Amino acid sequence: MEQTVLPLGEDVIVADASDDVLNPFDGSVVASVPSCNSGHVDEACAIAAGALERGLPQADRAQILERAASLLRKRVAEFASTVALEAGKPIRTANSEALRCADTLAFSAAEARHLAGEMVPLEASTSGAGRIGFTLAEPIGVIAAITPFNFPLNLVAHKIAPAIAAGCPVVLKPAELTPLSAIRLVGLLLEAGLPRDWITVVTGPGQTVGQALVEHAVPAMITFTGSTSVGWSISAAAPRKKVLLELGSTAPLIVEPETDLALIASKVAVAGYSHAGQSCISTQRVIVHRAAMDTFVELLDREVAALVVGDPLDSATDVGPLITESAAGRVESWIDEAQAAGGSVLRGGARTSGVVSPAVVVDPPLDSRLWREEVFGPVVAVVAYGDFSEALDLANDTDLALQAGVWTTDVDKALTAVRALDFGGVLINEVPTFRADQQPYGGTKSAGNTREGPAYTVREMTKEKFVMFSG
Repeated sequence: MEQTVLPLGEDVIVADASDDVLNPFDGSVVASVPSCNSGHVDEACAIAAGALERGLPQADRAQILERAASLLRKRVAEFASTVALEAGKPIRTANSEALRCADTLAFSAAEARHLAGEMVPLEASTSGAGRIGFTLAEPIGVIAAITPFNFPLNLVAHKIAPAIAAGCPVVLKPAELTPLSAIRLVGLLLEAGLPRDWITVVTGPGQTVGQALVEHAVPAMITFTGSTSVGWSISAAAPRKKVLLELGSTAPLIVEPETDLALIASKVAVAGYSHAGQSCISTQRVIVHRAAMDTFVELLDREVAALVVGDPLDSATDVGPLITESAAGRVESWIDEAQAAGGSVLRGGARTSGVVSPAVVVDPPLDSRLWREEVFGPVVAVVAYGDFSEALDLANDTDLALQAGVWTTDVDKALTAVRALDFGGVLINEVPTFRADQQPYGGTKSAGNTREGPAYTVREMTKEKFVMFSG
């Protein structure tokens, strides 16, 4: 068994116990990490506070991130293997995540290069005559970053790389089921020249380590990606801190009848089932015009039938396991519920340990959990609509509004959808699962309260100081 140690100042965490990290596909032990407690959180926060006081020059921050991006591009296979082993993500998808992570580091480096305040036109008013005003962009303080299991590398980068760019030390609490990719990324940043105390890592359960970090006095900001219930409970528990939340979605896609149904079906077969549907914007609800319903369902069924289910380390695999067997059991039960209530399971839904075969469910009840809640599993539900306003209503009927997709050849309908859909992102002629790492990414309603993407996150992680000279 590999023993993984965590960077903590000039030393490493010494814990009385350790936790095994398991391969979700076969249950084998991948590595073990220290089982941290509130005392380790205290120590980590103290080290981060010291790093903040010392500071790190802006040019150094940019150079470190640039070097880290370059190093990662040379080690994509190594990092992808770690993601596949601990998260059960198919190796081709894990490879893509590692490449995206390098981009996230590079975009953050670019933000560090041009991070600045702005001039304030004081002389535009009579009272400002003879005065010069400008703002400084200063680090907000120590960042507490709590990251999820489903993108254990790139979503960590989306928090710690902008923090470095902004000049903020980080205490990182990676998902307890997938901490290894995060630890390797921190190690890469140290190799790239980041001072060892700039990011400290605490591993362990959210109920203990995560809660201690949320409640600690040192972090000025908490940035969290994960479940809706946990996210909003963190916000409630830390009313005096700035809390950034990127939460869940039921990602709808509206399909108009005149579109390329074969192309859309092929995209949904990737967007709805990649990483076993364990993505905040995994395409979950497909809303198809009644005139195209039968053809689309037939095309989607054909595409899903061709998906290869198996070992994530096999390059042929399209769909691997869910993160735990209990998660797989929950997904299976939601499919069974929808079927019992009148939905038609066209394909899939059978479970073998932690693997659920890719499922297509037609006409699930609109009050079923499979339709209304984030399934986070390899399931796509399809319903029909009559007119475009009905489709918009069906898409909007959710409190988990991260991104929505609309496929149409009608520009007027596209513009109508852009205005009518209450989501953080509306994607025209694309599945809602698309994300570019430099875009503003986040939701409305219960899906979150921020926009991620290095340029936007850096802005959140700095505070403006107004400066005036009177002469």
